[in-house]
Amino acid sequence: MLGLTALAGTAAQAQEARAEEETLDIIVQATRSGRGVDDEAIRVDVIEREEIEEKILMTPGNVSMLVAETPGVRVQVTSPSLGSSNVRMQGMDGRYTQLLADGLPLYGGQASSAGLLQIPPTDLGQVEVIKGSVSALYGASALGGVINFVSRRPGDASELEALLNLTSRGGQDLTAYAATPAGESVGLSLTGGFHRQDENDLDGDGWADMPGYQRWTIRPRLFVEGANGGKLFVTLGAMTEDRTGGTLAGRTAPDGQPFVEALDTTRLDAGLVGETPISDTVTLHLRASAMLQDHRHQFGDVVEDDRHETSFGEVSVVGDLGGASWLAGVALQHDGYHSKQFASFDYDYVVPGIFGQLEGEVAENLTLAGSARLDRHSEYGTYFSPRVSALYKPGPWTIRASWGRGFYAPTPFVEQIEAAGLSRLEPLDGLKAEQAGTASLDIGYRAGGFTANLTLFASDIENAVQVRTVGPQSVRLVNADGTTRTRGAEVMLRYRWDAFTVTGNYVRVNASEPDPDSGNRRTVPRTPRDTAGLVAMWEEHGQGRIGIEAYYTGKQELEDNPWRSRSKPYVELGALAEVVLGRVRLFINAENILNVRQTNYDPLVRPTRAPDGRWTVDVWAPTEGFVLNSGIRLMFGGGEQH
Repeated sequence: MLGLTALAGTAAQAQEARAEEETLDIIVQATRSGRGVDDEAIRVDVIEREEIEEKILMTPGNVSMLVAETPGVRVQVTSPSLGSSNVRMQGMDGRYTQLLADGLPLYGGQASSAGLLQIPPTDLGQVEVIKGSVSALYGASALGGVINFVSRRPGDASELEALLNLTSRGGQDLTAYAATPAGESVGLSLTGGFHRQDENDLDGDGWADMPGYQRWTIRPRLFVEGANGGKLFVTLGAMTEDRTGGTLAGRTAPDGQPFVEALDTTRLDAGLVGETPISDTVTLHLRASAMLQDHRHQFGDVVEDDRHETSFGEVSVVGDLGGASWLAGVALQHDGYHSKQFASFDYDYVVPGIFGQLEGEVAENLTLAGSARLDRHSEYGTYFSPRVSALYKPGPWTIRASWGRGFYAPTPFVEQIEAAGLSRLEPLDGLKAEQAGTASLDIGYRAGGFTANLTLFASDIENAVQVRTVGPQSVRLVNADGTTRTRGAEVMLRYRWDAFTVTGNYVRVNASEPDPDSGNRRTVPRTPRDTAGLVAMWEEHGQGRIGIEAYYTGKQELEDNPWRSRSKPYVELGALAEVVLGRVRLFINAENILNVRQTNYDPLVRPTRAPDGRWTVDVWAPTEGFVLNSGIRLMFGGGEQH
């Protein structure tokens, strides 16, 4: 018995050592402190390359599934006709989430709902998720949180990957990634992809339940490391996509007329991140980017041509002061929108800001962090955004507490308007900036291969922008007359034993807001009170992986739905298998095995058109049903080691 006990103890110690070794290498970029994920005072969920590899086999064309399986993060479909989605953090609206690429706003100051579907995961090294206001570091667009997509760095040897994927719904993906060192201090990478999908009318009503699209992407990157410790990262990107939904050819909406919805997108972006030491303890950092995005929307017989522009520059100084890290900097961001047809909604926001951060260990196992930012918005005035966080690490426990405050500059593009266009929206008049305070308490425990985490979170939003109906064919944006409140909890449990990993999570959200039409309080629509997930995965490097997953989504209050006022709960099941045969990897993945579809319960198309112009109800369940995809992945050179 004593021998068995010692053996079990040795195995547990080995598991714990492996877990610690894994987290030591994870340096978080989004917080700018240069600390490991376990030493950050702010809770950061890091999606590592191993998990990214899994999601590449499931959805190689976009990152929606990658971020959706993070507890407290919900990918919400905003337009069933075009499949557009945004990211809700802990019950807060999707427009409050800032999407970054290597810390840069390459997808715009307010990423469009289609933007999430246009980011391929092929060349991602890790994904960092911070929930709650991060306006203290990233300004107005980070009121609800930040998702930072960090690119893969080239290794010491050249590598090449290619993936071909086919789906049972008429989808095809072809992606390629190449990276090579170009000398001792220079690395290059190139990522490209082609993605397409057939339109699918699964319930035979003449309206596409899955939009059709065709997309091309290309992104070269340059990585330079100087002999003095300086670094330079340069990225360029180009993307073009044609997306079509609405009525199919020869079919009509309930009013007897065809109603095609389409979105053609062209995006160009460029960015750089540089740093150079100016003393033994002080480093100068530079970030800059520019994004230009042209859209052509079609909503039936209405066409909207517009352009979105974002330019960004930032200079900061980072230093070390007796074990504490500090940061101070200045930033300037411009966000512009220009419409050919609806020029009254044009805007050009210029926002200069100054910010600072101080983080350090003030006592044994106790780290405190504070950050603050002062922004001068050209339209909405001056705002102060603070954030304070604390980390206490007694033994195997980690206890974090955080509070932050920020603001958001209103634009016309709330979910309903993005889905329906500007033609029925009255001119913006008298809107105030949205402001929010967010708080969280996070308790974690890790021993051996077991990890547990409990998070309590809350947010209060003042002046939240809502859509109010003012006529049968007219809507207006107004500030809510009261506070939008969210309270909730996340629970995550994970156990790892050699090649096996089992992860479970449960999220409870209670969100309420003033009703924009009646003024009474209501539950925030399409916000499930309860969600849960269970994932089991076996993975052996050089052999393959097998995984199963189950996700539960509880009831949701619905808004302006003629079929029901509350949704049905549902369960989605999935399974993944991959086999490694040297440089060749074969995979097959099944999503939504139970074939859950919203149109199994009610029609997706409304009997009459909504005042904001939409023909469809809000999406509260999957619309694509069961989907099977499979493919082949080829890996050469350094990529063979992944």
